[in-house]
Formats: sequence, C-alpha cells, structure tokens
Amino acid sequence: MKTVQSILYPLITLALVIAAWAFATRPGGLPSYLLPPPGAVFSTLYGGLVDGSYWPHIRFTLLSTLTGYAIGSLAAVVVGILIAESETFEKFVFPLIVAVQSMPKVALAPLILVWFGFGLMSKVVLVALLCFFPLLVNTIVGIRRTDPELVEMCRSFNRSRAFIFLHVKLPSAASSIFAGLQIGIVLALIGAVVGEFIASEQGLGYLIGSATVNMSVSTMFAGVLILAAIGMAGSSLMRFIAKRIVFWEGGRTAAPSEEV
Repeated sequence: MKTVQSILYPLITLALVIAAWAFATRPGGLPSYLLPPPGAVFSTLYGGLVDGSYWPHIRFTLLSTLTGYAIGSLAAVVVGILIAESETFEKFVFPLIVAVQSMPKVALAPLILVWFGFGLMSKVVLVALLCFFPLLVNTIVGIRRTDPELVEMCRSFNRSRAFIFLHVKLPSAASSIFAGLQIGIVLALIGAVVGEFIASEQGLGYLIGSATVNMSVSTMFAGVLILAAIGMAGSSLMRFIAKRIVFWEGGRTAAPSEEV
C-alpha cells in the first residue's frame, strides 16, 4: 500500500502541475515565447529523443555528474571520518575547507576552466566541489552523534578503535551519510549544468544555453524536464539504496545538519 501511495501521490501532483500549465497557456493566456504549451514541449522532447539529437548531451551530463559525484562523495566521507576522529586533523584542515566552501562556485568556475580546460575534467572538478561539503558535514555530525554509552561499553570489553569505528560509529552515522548523498546527487547535477553553461560544446547545459540564444523556448523546457527527471531518478535511487543498506532505520535518513 505504501509503495502504491509513494507512486500515486507524485503522479497526482504532476497531473495537477501539467493541468495548471495547460490552463495558463490556453488561447488568450500566456504567449508561447514566455511559456510554451505542454504539448509543444513534449513534442519537442519526444522528437529530440527519437532522432537521437539529445542523447549525446544526456550522456555527457551524466558522465560528468556521476564521475564528479563519485570523487566528491568519496573524498567527503574520507575527510569527514578523519576530522571526526582526529581533533588535530580538524584544526589543520577544516578552516581551509570552510574558506573554499565560502567561495561562490560560479565565481570559481572560470578559474577551474583555466586550470583544467574546457573538456570533461573541468566539469568533474566543479561537480566534486559542489557535492563535497554537505556530505562532509553530515559525515562528521553522524559520527560524532554516536551514543557514547555504546562506545564506552565496547571499550570496557577491550575492543579496538577500528572495531568501535566499523561496528558502532559507522552504522550510527550511516543514515546521516545517506542524507548527504541524497543532497549531493542533486548538487552534482547542478554543478555539471553550471559548467556546461559557462564553457562546453556538449551537455544539457549547453543544449539549454544554445536554445536560449536561438529563442527556442520549447527546447529550453525540454532540457529542463530532462534535468528534472535525472535529478528525481538520482534522488530516488539513493533513497532506495538507503532503505536496503540502512535497514535498521526503516529507510529513514537523518535530516542534513549544519552543526559540526
């Protein structure tokens, strides 16, 4: 029943949004150069998928998103564990991380392009930077919120530090880490598109940017719909994985925290 509801409710919301969209673009409503009717957008989307013109852009965006997401997530978890477990490491590294995070990534993008070129690598770096910090914070908070009584109990049985981390702290932090992963996949997609907007000859960001220059509003909306579908699919996949791995939480993931 819950599975049916989890599918049905979003479909109802989607139907209401499309109905409102169609009503707003009815004859006498908003002009098509501001908001094209859903029929025109879906026709453009279908045509681009069928004739294959959209697929190279989708593949490029997915490649940069997933590669940067994997690198950024792995780095965030490793650095987060080191910070949570070592106050000395935190004193040396965390202020620098906060300083880098405080810099607007859009402002850093031109510099990243100069350093890493206009190809795939610059997009991967931008994606990794964007999804790094939220997961880092969630990893630190998740580990530090481990029940101290469980840790003390393990120490009373002379368990090693590695045993306590693997069997107590890491499982305790798992839901928080997966919450960061869910946020990170969406931010990763944003980072890829921002990089493609600034300088690229491929990708959905490039597709939308080119459509903007050519005033092809239907193509712009088609690109946005593809991005929305990818983002929803990525977030849903992470939730599915979390339910299977963090089964003792009943599929719940901790809310992202700003506390370190």
